[in-house]
Amino acid sequence: MANEPAAPGRDCPLCPRLAAFLAASRTEHPDWHNAPVPSFGSLAARFLVVGLAPGLKGANRTGRPFTGDHAGTLLYPTLAAFGLARGDYDARPDDGFTLTDCRISNAARCVPPANKPLPAELAACRPFLAAEIAAMPNLRGLLALGHHAHDQILAVLGLRKALYKFGHGARHALPDGRVLVDSYHCSRYNTNTGRLTPAMFEAAVRTLVAA
Repeated sequence: MANEPAAPGRDCPLCPRLAAFLAASRTEHPDWHNAPVPSFGSLAARFLVVGLAPGLKGANRTGRPFTGDHAGTLLYPTLAAFGLARGDYDARPDDGFTLTDCRISNAARCVPPANKPLPAELAACRPFLAAEIAAMPNLRGLLALGHHAHDQILAVLGLRKALYKFGHGARHALPDGRVLVDSYHCSRYNTNTGRLTPAMFEAAVRTLVAA
């Protein structure tokens, strides 16, 4: 098995605002994860799903991406339906749910206030995403959950945004032969307003697995 790429330590000092927010959360909720959230899934996977940042009561609490928040209730069953996961997702890191041929990460590894990392914070965390992509020898396709994740992937790959415009369901052929697929983020806001329906998200994942 390949070694895990460089990742931020528990007390990563790169983003003072996020470090202070985590410190406050540790005091208020000492039983939560309250640290940079590691990626989930094998580095040998062909597909990488990239979100923006951990949710306060989701991954920041549980320590597993999209686990315990609304987004996971759409993301994980959909991945399972396409053979990219197995087991029954129960919103707990010990639920036995596993990924197959898929890995999940975030552009920012620490929970930000109001779910909004600052540009400088995303830039500080970008080397970790770059190291992760470089450490996946079989990577064939990336799924960006939301416009910001899309932009961070392009920044990591050194590609111009103007040439790869974000759009739900868009499929971008990358110069290295890999594929970037876009989806609206599977957040509560997007699903409750109908901006993203289960069928729309399934279509995006279908495009990914066809890469």
